[in-house]
This record gives sequence, structure tokens and C-alpha cells, in this order.
Amino acid sequence: MANPFVHVELNTTDVAKAKSFYGELFAWQLEDMPMPEGSYTMIKVGDGTGGGLMKHPVPGEPSMWLAYVLVDDIAAATGKAKALGGTLFKDVTEVPGMGWFSIISDPTGAVLGLWQARKT
Repeated sequence: MANPFVHVELNTTDVAKAKSFYGELFAWQLEDMPMPEGSYTMIKVGDGTGGGLMKHPVPGEPSMWLAYVLVDDIAAATGKAKALGGTLFKDVTEVPGMGWFSIISDPTGAVLGLWQARKT
């Protein structure tokens, strides 16, 4: 399938509470990874699309899940989304050693992440 969903991320107001809840509810394996702004918790689910969780980067905003779609060229896909009437929330940003992402919304206001994996 072209452009599959590849990652689902929880931006939460309470990381510890979210980790406890989802870890117990689904028995997900949670692995903390250091980031410059704090830490990021990888969610390992076995088969299927995994994800992560982190402290919500926008103070005062409610907790929310964000899906990411795989793209071949993050700059081109981000530009195309803008040209089609989308709004750019986060421009292309590198995740060192892993790839690049951007966050857009469609013309109806639905938010979506775009992801380009680093080729190894």
C-alpha cells in the first residue's frame, strides 16, 4: 500500500499516568529514549504499527493521539500538503539517526504527521 500509517504517537499532559494506563491496559512494552527536550517513550506492540508517547509539546493543549503516514520525500509531501490547502504546524524536522517528520492539518482541521525514514 502506498503511504501507509507507520507510527501513532500520544502527546500527553501526564506521561507517567499515560504509561501506567496503556502499559497495564494493553501490556505494551515501553522503552524510554532520551531527547534534547526530555524523553520519548517508544511503544512496542509486536505485530502491527507501533508508536510512542511524550509530554505534549504545546502547553495547555489536551492530550491527543497523532498518526504518521510514510512518505518518500518529506519536503515534497509537506510542500504538496501546503499547496493543497493544508496548514503547516511543524516544518520538516530531523530525528537524528532515524528520519524526518512534519506535522500538517488538512483543510478541515484534521492533524496528521508525515514521516520519511532514513535509508540505511
